[in-house]
Amino acid sequence: MLSTDITVLKQVQQWLAEGYSVWLTTVLKTYGSSPRQPGAMCAIRDDGALVGSVSGGCIEDDLKDKALAGLLADDEIVFLSYGDSINDRDRFRLPCGGSLRLAVEKVTESDWLSNVLDSIERRQQVKRRLQLGNRQSIVEPASGIDKTVVENSQEIAFVYGPRARLLLIGAGETSSYLAKMASALDYQVLIAEPREDMQLTWLPEDGELMAMMPDDAVIKIEPDRYTSIITLTHDPKLDDMALLEALKSEAFYIGALGSKRTNAKRRERLAMFDLTPNQIARLHGPVGLDIGSKTPAEIAVAILAELIELKHASSQQQGYQADIRIVSNG
Repeated sequence: MLSTDITVLKQVQQWLAEGYSVWLTTVLKTYGSSPRQPGAMCAIRDDGALVGSVSGGCIEDDLKDKALAGLLADDEIVFLSYGDSINDRDRFRLPCGGSLRLAVEKVTESDWLSNVLDSIERRQQVKRRLQLGNRQSIVEPASGIDKTVVENSQEIAFVYGPRARLLLIGAGETSSYLAKMASALDYQVLIAEPREDMQLTWLPEDGELMAMMPDDAVIKIEPDRYTSIITLTHDPKLDDMALLEALKSEAFYIGALGSKRTNAKRRERLAMFDLTPNQIARLHGPVGLDIGSKTPAEIAVAILAELIELKHASSQQQGYQADIRIVSNG
């Protein structure tokens, strides 16, 4: 889940506490090209204030206009579609062939928001089932196979999860480039670095420094399936310590910098410890896509390119299910 979407939920909670009327808009489905994916959110206040995004900006402007004109319903969930016609796509500047479908709900109570935000803070994934008849929200634990958005004739289920997290082992030059780029992609970046001389050169704005041994850092963060771990020190004593813990965890991605030969030797060493062949097979090494990277910045690009590729492949497997009903944008 993106930090921007978490911010939307927090802002809705604050606006409600301040006495504003607030509508939450969520992307249910996209067709063709789209700047945001199912589950993306924005919130609109009755005075037109808006946080978050569901498109490139023009749809948000239309939602603001509807709020100011009093056209957003108080007592029902409104379904809007944009981009169904050429004129629609031209008006809202949607990508060629792109369209999307939204649900707009007036948020009248904050209990479910508190439950969802508390769960995200604890790095737990939860599901909110929005009943279409009475507009009540039921929050419950989500399973690992739940899709981001599931709709049928009785309810819409939204799955909320923690922010993606990236743990880097070693505070070198490649780590610095990787941390900056990962932050731009909305990762929470952590750096495990036990060497005091390397700690001195790390810039705090590039990510949170964990001045401890790599294996201790892996254990401390309790990796989940929203966590990626990459070793970058070139020192087997440090990298292997982290990998021994990471490969036994639920981490989404585990990678190690180094050549094919280096990683072959690394796998031989790991096999001498209490790791199964399947656990060792989870290791991505050499790390990143093979795009001919040479410089630290290029290596960082290759690593993030692989993370992006795997993330979207995982999202497509989860997909979206819908019991299609007639919708309009009026």
